[in-house]
Amino acid sequence: MVDDRSPGAPAKPTGAAGDQAPPLRARYRRILAFAARVLVQTWWFELALPRLGLTGVAEKSRERRMRTLAQRFHVLAVELGGLMIKVGQFMSSRLDVLPPEITAELAGLQDEVPAVPVDRIRALAEAELGVPLERAFASFDETPLAAASLGQAHRARLSDEDAAVTGFADVVVKVQRPGIDQVVATDLAALRRVGGWLRRIRFVADRVDAPALVEEFAQTSLEEIDYLHEAAAAERFAENFAGDPRVDAPAVAWERTTRRVLTLADVTAIKINDVDALRAAGIDPADVARVFAEVMFDQLFTHGFVHADPHPGNIFVTPHRAGGVGMPGAAPPVPGSATGADAAHPAWRLTFIDFGMMAEVPEGIRHGLRTLFIAAASRDGKGMVAAAQEIGVLMPSAENRELERALSALFARFGGMGFAELRDVDPREFQGFAEEFGDTMRSLPVQLPEGLLLLIRAVSLTSGMCSGLDPQFNIWESIEPYATRLLTDESGNVVRDLSQQAVSNAGILWRLPKRIDDIITRVDEGSVTFDTSRIERRLDRIDGLVRRGVSALLFAALLIGGAVVLTANPVLGTVLMSVSALPLLHALFAGLFRRGPR
Repeated sequence: MVDDRSPGAPAKPTGAAGDQAPPLRARYRRILAFAARVLVQTWWFELALPRLGLTGVAEKSRERRMRTLAQRFHVLAVELGGLMIKVGQFMSSRLDVLPPEITAELAGLQDEVPAVPVDRIRALAEAELGVPLERAFASFDETPLAAASLGQAHRARLSDEDAAVTGFADVVVKVQRPGIDQVVATDLAALRRVGGWLRRIRFVADRVDAPALVEEFAQTSLEEIDYLHEAAAAERFAENFAGDPRVDAPAVAWERTTRRVLTLADVTAIKINDVDALRAAGIDPADVARVFAEVMFDQLFTHGFVHADPHPGNIFVTPHRAGGVGMPGAAPPVPGSATGADAAHPAWRLTFIDFGMMAEVPEGIRHGLRTLFIAAASRDGKGMVAAAQEIGVLMPSAENRELERALSALFARFGGMGFAELRDVDPREFQGFAEEFGDTMRSLPVQLPEGLLLLIRAVSLTSGMCSGLDPQFNIWESIEPYATRLLTDESGNVVRDLSQQAVSNAGILWRLPKRIDDIITRVDEGSVTFDTSRIERRLDRIDGLVRRGVSALLFAALLIGGAVVLTANPVLGTVLMSVSALPLLHALFAGLFRRGPR
């Protein structure tokens, strides 16, 4: 069995059921066995049956098989816990490579598991912090605030000395589940093995680079269990929005933070999706939806550093004052801020937590996404396809006409509708559009670049959250003003680039007369020479290759012609085949007797 303070020992981690999970070796075998069954089933239905002329049988049962497969993985993920729940969430957003029957089933997979007994949490936290919890904190609530597959959180209070240093006393202490390092290593080893299998299957390898997806998932997972990485991300996020009255993030108590223990200021407030509580606090949920969309787009386009897991549990709405009473630690209301502040609507801010899953956006992808959003705001299907190619989503070999047609039809029918209007559309029409668009996407050679998947997840969660807060919310209305600003910025960039180019060209033109005069003077003096010997040798070599190619063609023509007429006219056929030896000799040996340097 594992000692939680001995990372190198073979672990027997806590599973999702709260009891001891199977040993790591058995866990590894169970994951591989599930993957092997899936691959055998897929081979039989997708490859073997069509070759036997039973394609109709495979197609008829496909939807049911995919749904059953997803349900079985759902059960496996909940039983094993660890990274398997994260794998399910990861796959639920892979609309580019997985059928909708699988992604829809896995979309509801929640990262909530029974809590680890507090004595095991206490032992790990004390080993990490190097002191008993009674000395590390003035108080520590043994009842978990939240429990997930990788860690769980407890409320606590800093000592007076630590509170004086940090500037806050109430904290949330996030502690890793004991033995999770070994569980993550085991799960990743199994996933890499499965990725290697998929790489050898041609119809999968042509569609997606499975090992690359596994490595992308592995990097995200390893960062998520490194709480020092999360603490640094929290501070970077807070710095990006420093001075912005719309956004806040918890401060880090570095004195009580290690790789496996994270201590943050307790910023618990109204959950963003608690509509009743928002209205009771005098906050309009529609305003929250609008500001939330603006903040997410700011992260994407302005800062290039995006909170990739903005689900309701990770975002609070914090009033600056409630009923005229200031909240502890809250910033004062800012007149004229984006959130506004008046007697009827108290000022508030969005408070983000849990920075374990962040998406870094390289400048190249950021520029492509700007182009994509501008095209989306203008309902330009062709522009969206071009932007997707710039980002690297569509391979150069992709046939884009069908995608352009599908996007144009989508914009024409649903582009200007809000969520409430969409609810009134005939579900059969939605289903038809979804099936056609999904088939079009899956028929294209699509491969999402590294990091883009997290952005898609963030945008998807943002859209769903905003629609839940405001049934009239229209994502296009949020994009359009932002796209207008982007377009203005791009125009300014173009003008600046043109100005710089004009200055550069003017300098070249200014120096050109003197340079021409210098060249003419050197020609008159006879000091300009041209060495054409290398060009002549290359032309001579090309001429020889052409002549030998013609000889080879002539040899083939004579040989084939002689063989054809040999039966009807043996004399002529023999002559032609004999003569063919001459051009053959030229083609083979002409270059061997050329003299001089080459």
